Amino acid sequence: MPRSGPVSGRWVLLATVLGSAMVMIDGTVVNVALPHIGADLGSGFGGLQWTINAYTLSLASLILLGGSFGDHFGRRRVFLIGVVWFAVASVACGLAPNTEALIAARALQGVGGALLTPGSLALISASFRGADRAAAIGAWSGLGGIAGAIGPFVGGFLVEWSWRAVFLINVPLAVVVIAVTALHVPESRDDESPPGLDAAGAVLTAVGLGTLTYGLTRWGNDGADIVVAVAVCAGVLALSAFVVVERRSPHPLIPPRLFSDSTFRVANVITLLIYGALGAAFLLLVLQLQTVAGFSPVAAGTALLPFTLVMLLFSARAGAWSARIGPREPMTVGPLIAGAGLLLMSRIGPDASWLADVLPAALVFGAGMVLVVAPLTTAVLDAAPQSMAGSASGVNNAVARVGGLLAVAVLPGIAGISGADYADPAAFDRGFRVAVSIAAALMVLASATAAVGMRRRPDPVHHEDRIRIDECRHCAINGPPMHPAETHDR
Repeated sequence: MPRSGPVSGRWVLLATVLGSAMVMIDGTVVNVALPHIGADLGSGFGGLQWTINAYTLSLASLILLGGSFGDHFGRRRVFLIGVVWFAVASVACGLAPNTEALIAARALQGVGGALLTPGSLALISASFRGADRAAAIGAWSGLGGIAGAIGPFVGGFLVEWSWRAVFLINVPLAVVVIAVTALHVPESRDDESPPGLDAAGAVLTAVGLGTLTYGLTRWGNDGADIVVAVAVCAGVLALSAFVVVERRSPHPLIPPRLFSDSTFRVANVITLLIYGALGAAFLLLVLQLQTVAGFSPVAAGTALLPFTLVMLLFSARAGAWSARIGPREPMTVGPLIAGAGLLLMSRIGPDASWLADVLPAALVFGAGMVLVVAPLTTAVLDAAPQSMAGSASGVNNAVARVGGLLAVAVLPGIAGISGADYADPAAFDRGFRVAVSIAAALMVLASATAAVGMRRRPDPVHHEDRIRIDECRHCAINGPPMHPAETHDR
């Protein structure tokens, strides 16, 4: 436990759970509010895409830099700044007078999330020791999973009152987190971290992903033109420059030697495909339930609950099974089952029944994802030495968010969803069926990649470099868990 004893440990856990819960809940409830946001602000589907992607873009671009800030300047300090930033941006979202202001505020929210998300687990890792650390991370994971489960349900109730309440609810949570952290959480930093920060890498990531996402979103909504071509080319060039900078930087955001391991490379390709399909499917499913099937916001939010419960109940068992037999088999079978669940979602249409149409699809999809998430995280961490566990899981988390970012940008356009289609049941229904079929195809591609590219068992890891997988079990919905920054017991 922390040096100040078990009471202090409980305060640390309370602050970190509530802080990460703000980000997790926000990532699930906003989808439920999208139809009401679009109707109130007069937004087209492109505006709704950017309401999601502005947040994901800044979060994915800066989450690794946020972890580095904590190591250098103090984890509690950066965590507090992130919580305050997130709360202020949430107020701006709740008061946004138009779509453009909401998108800008969502981007600022993502910056706050990038500061506080890696800090939550890093504070736990620095404050607890030995078996207490594993227990604390397990509690953090379980409570975070519960927050993710109830988020859409609570969000549905808030949306029926006002979509603005979905954002404003973060403020009282933030006040509690700030008070507890300031009074009871000890400061920590990594005195052995390399000097300097990879600011150039962070800028190139943000510019590359931002211009690429803009180009793909515009292409999906307005068709190809010179602006689309310039934006996509600029994005590719910036991301290519990022690779060059990372190879030459003395303190890279993404250590290039991580990618020397073939398992790590393949696992991240699978992550990109899996979470791309997941992000696009969840966005469109909630809209399909409300626009086409006529579900209320509460009922639409509840539709995702069986998926989350399956993940909570069986993720740890799937991780233990994968540890015994290796990740290739579950990562090959799991995406195929998840793809079947996505195809079942295509049955959700006008007059759909929650029990006959929604529940079977959610359960099958959840069963497939159970077989994927824990083995995928295990494979990523097994492919990295202990000293680089934080970097490895941080990269994997960022890749997952980039997968969702790009899929939300491009997949609706390919499926023919644009403009005011989200308010037109017939048009959206047609596009939804195409989109879930494409998402299912991504799952099949992920399965094939695992079957061909994953080793049956990971290479043996020296005892001193073995990663504590039991510290990383987590019901990951928005992205794989961030492994805590490593602080060795001394």
